[in-house]
Amino acid sequence: MLIRTSDNGFVHPTSSDITPRSAYLQRRQWLLAAAAAGATWAARDAWAQNTVPRPGKLAPLPGKPSTVPGGTTVEKPARYEDAAGYNNFYEFGLDKEDPARYAKTLKPQPWTVQVEGLVNKPGRFDLEALLKLAPMEERIYRLRCVEGWSMVIPWEGYSLAELIKRVEPQGSAKYVEFVTLADDKQMPGLRSNVLTWPYVEGLRMDEALHPLTLLTFGMYGEVLPNQNGAPVRLVVPWKYGFKSGKSIVKIRFTEQQPKTAWNVAAPQEYGFYSNVNPQVSHPRWSQATERRIGEDGGGLFAKRRQTLMFNGYEAQVGQLYAGMDLKKFY
Repeated sequence: MLIRTSDNGFVHPTSSDITPRSAYLQRRQWLLAAAAAGATWAARDAWAQNTVPRPGKLAPLPGKPSTVPGGTTVEKPARYEDAAGYNNFYEFGLDKEDPARYAKTLKPQPWTVQVEGLVNKPGRFDLEALLKLAPMEERIYRLRCVEGWSMVIPWEGYSLAELIKRVEPQGSAKYVEFVTLADDKQMPGLRSNVLTWPYVEGLRMDEALHPLTLLTFGMYGEVLPNQNGAPVRLVVPWKYGFKSGKSIVKIRFTEQQPKTAWNVAAPQEYGFYSNVNPQVSHPRWSQATERRIGEDGGGLFAKRRQTLMFNGYEAQVGQLYAGMDLKKFY
């Protein structure tokens, strides 16, 4: 018998209906079908039978299966505990565990995002309006940190392009700037001078409009945890993780390239584009390989895997950089 879960709408066989052998054969059939079809839906359905369950820690935020090309990888998602417990959010400290430890002080509601600059329809959007602006989708993306580690994370949100088209950028708008909240009462890490606050990131307009660029409100079928950038963040899966600004309070459309936080702090190490590129090393380490958190223990001595060009999204985004010297524009 098949049952449908109340959490996310996925259909699962009951444990009494399958044996380990039949489960293996079913799984193999699903993956072969996905490979043969080469379709996002098939891949998504294959993982639906073995999905990471909703953690049940925060409010649910379900998303419909994404049909965006590249929007669903069939790689195994990280454990929620790893995704929510091992991350960078310097506004709450410099260690990987600091955000989960200290981000309880962040107040994700009420929340507004100011949209300004070179647009015909500037304005202030509260969280409720943003949540209703477009249907939520689940995107299962690879996340690659510039430090050489990676995860696979299911996110909930919609393409940033949905918001962009509603505010009507002017022809002179060439870039989009994203500003993170900077409130020292909520963010103890702001006492550090490691970066200039507030944290600022930016994209070229065609990057911001790409359907894979996700305005993100949740992960693992629930609203974002504070430490992962609640209540709204960006996820740009073909770039190193620091390009995906968290806890966004302002989106500004500009003619000039934004001065982004890490590019200002260390321009010789962190370029504006910061596309995942195994052929361009960080000045202090190679980017040719990565360690997948949770895989083989995920420790410093875990087996490393080859880094993929554009983090595996070359087919979808490579044309954005046609003719560019990716070593110069790193």
